[in-house]
Amino acid sequence: MTQHVTETGFTPLSQVEAYWEALRGTRLMPSRSEIDPRGIEQALEYAFIVERIAPGIARLRIAGSHLSDLMGMEVRGMPLTAFITPASRRQLSDTLEEVFETPATCTMMLHSEKGPGMPPLDARLTLMPLKSDLGDVSRVLGALVAVGDMGRSPRRFDVTATALRPIVTNQTPPLLAKREPRKPLPAPKPRAEVPGFAEAKAEFRTETPRRDAPYLRLVKTDDD
Repeated sequence: MTQHVTETGFTPLSQVEAYWEALRGTRLMPSRSEIDPRGIEQALEYAFIVERIAPGIARLRIAGSHLSDLMGMEVRGMPLTAFITPASRRQLSDTLEEVFETPATCTMMLHSEKGPGMPPLDARLTLMPLKSDLGDVSRVLGALVAVGDMGRSPRRFDVTATALRPIVTNQTPPLLAKREPRKPLPAPKPRAEVPGFAEAKAEFRTETPRRDAPYLRLVKTDDD
């Protein structure tokens, strides 16, 4: 019975994921502009959208009231890692990169240890990629649900398990176009001479003195 109640408490995650799946259809993912809050009205307080601002870093753009209750403050503009303990933040950052780059969807099991005024608390986080208006994968639709007595805030969680699922579509890749064999290049044509750019070269000839003329000729004499 306890297990059944716990699973029922995480139904908002299934509602958000089902909405995302319905939007994407046979595509890899839907776009950010397609998200309509009315489509996840029953899970809206647990839902959020984050924007990738650097590798492994995503900032909350929209967040439901449940996330603000966990932190005890308004969380819009905060990094998603604010909900995670320092020891598990690297794991969340690496998972975010997998969601953006693969692309993939992810579910993470979270646990918050007992502390003064804070009973133990279990939570789950789901992440599903979205395309931005520019067409790049830089947004994530997600949901965070904590089940149990929240106690004093802020509550931060350790990551206890991660389930990463690469996205598969029903679309088959287009056939590659058949390449025509490359034709050999034609032999280079002899260069044609362009008139006006080069002078015809005269044939070289040697001239010998005439037989009927003296070989030596007096040019000047001192005789009067």
